[in-house]
Amino acid sequence: MNRAGYVDAPSGASGDMILGALVDAGLAIDDLRAMLSRLPLADYTLSAQQVRRGALGATLVRVIATEAQPPHRGLGEIREIIAAGSLPEAVQANALHIFERLAAAEARVHRVPIEEIHFHEVGAVDAIVDIVGACIGLHLLGIEDLFASPLPLARGATVSAHGALPLPAPAVLELLAERSVPTIPHPSPLELVTPTGAAILSTLARFEQPALRLGRIGYGAGSREQPEPNVLRLWLGELESSPGAERLLVLEANIDDMPGELFGHAIERLLAAGALDAWCAPLTMKKSRPAALLGALVRPEDSGRLVDIILRETSTFGVRVHEVARHAVAREMRELRTAHGTVRVKLKILEGMVVAATPEYEDCRRRAEEGGVPLQQVYAAALAASYGFVGEKSGAGG
Repeated sequence: MNRAGYVDAPSGASGDMILGALVDAGLAIDDLRAMLSRLPLADYTLSAQQVRRGALGATLVRVIATEAQPPHRGLGEIREIIAAGSLPEAVQANALHIFERLAAAEARVHRVPIEEIHFHEVGAVDAIVDIVGACIGLHLLGIEDLFASPLPLARGATVSAHGALPLPAPAVLELLAERSVPTIPHPSPLELVTPTGAAILSTLARFEQPALRLGRIGYGAGSREQPEPNVLRLWLGELESSPGAERLLVLEANIDDMPGELFGHAIERLLAAGALDAWCAPLTMKKSRPAALLGALVRPEDSGRLVDIILRETSTFGVRVHEVARHAVAREMRELRTAHGTVRVKLKILEGMVVAATPEYEDCRRRAEEGGVPLQQVYAAALAASYGFVGEKSGAGG
């Protein structure tokens, strides 16, 4: 079972609340400080203290910047800071993705190219520490899957470096809209979901409540008192296996005016960016015009950037999106020695038993090229040898 976290945010979400919940759930503050110290940022202190919010105890994490005049960093400068930190690959990739989505959201709000965006509040040291620290905390706690509740949005106004802004903040709305994040109205006139909180959750979390075998609950405190306890709860546990279907999205576009080679490039880009599958099929459009259907199967949290790839890499003016349910069996990868070399085999698991085995095409292709033998000969040998796995219990040696 995979370790997972569920962010329950009845009072809103911010970067420091997420950090506080991670620390409260078992993240050692010294380990967090040690990994953050790899970044070329020195003008801040990081502290954690136990506080009460209403009747609830929680951990308040404070990032106190000592920069005299915080610079307005651009996306390029943020990338350099993160790249210089020698962070684990997953931490670096997640943090960069969050800031790239923040920059894109700001660019849409201000109607300027992304290269012209200079972060104000979210480019300050405390926001960088919040975002990178959240990615570090998820990594150190071994959280492989993150889920979140609907986010409460209030009406009112806030003051930023751009002057007075309506709530929810425009960048927050852009981030949430891009991922179709579910929201609920809240009567508070205060900012409940900050840009850093929105960016972290909309980038890394799936907005659904999973079936969890609970292990620990962490409470992250907001910086102010509210009528209700101002806390964010992080439920940690193991994902329970479920016979239910996984909710996925299908992206589709009908295209009748593009060279065939570009379809192959688009499919490669989609798969490299996280699409679970991508395809192209012939169809006939209006006026009996031959065309092609480009499609991709994607997770909901990935849909925004994959739609963007289709719009950028093809001639289509629009992408259809519809939800599908996928029932998927468990699978395992094993290595198999053949007369032509080692080949990986994908095992199909039903009710704990191996019911089928399929050699990996790329492995067979490489072995055929190395040995100067026909591909079908290598594949047939691997397929015959893989039958020995069928009937085994899942996890048995082979």
